Amino acid sequence: MLQGATHTGCNIEIHQTELSPGDAPHPPHHQAHEEMILIREGTMEVTISGKSAVLGPGSAAYVASNEEHGWRNVGTMRAHYFILALGTAQA
Repeated sequence: MLQGATHTGCNIEIHQTELSPGDAPHPPHHQAHEEMILIREGTMEVTISGKSAVLGPGSAAYVASNEEHGWRNVGTMRAHYFILALGTAQA
């Protein structure tokens, strides 16, 4: 949806993803950049640094640099969500 840099040179990227019930986009991992997940539709379980929360439409979660994180669709319908990444993509 968007890829570029802020006026201070910070990399910024936004994309939209959807997941089927029970699916996760990847195993839990770490990365150098900061990230936010914003739930548009569905129910997602988000785990950050070992703490889990179930999020629904309109919810958001923030992942700081190098925090282990992952998420999966724990609902009965497809989940639609946005990812906002800030900073470098290298781990």
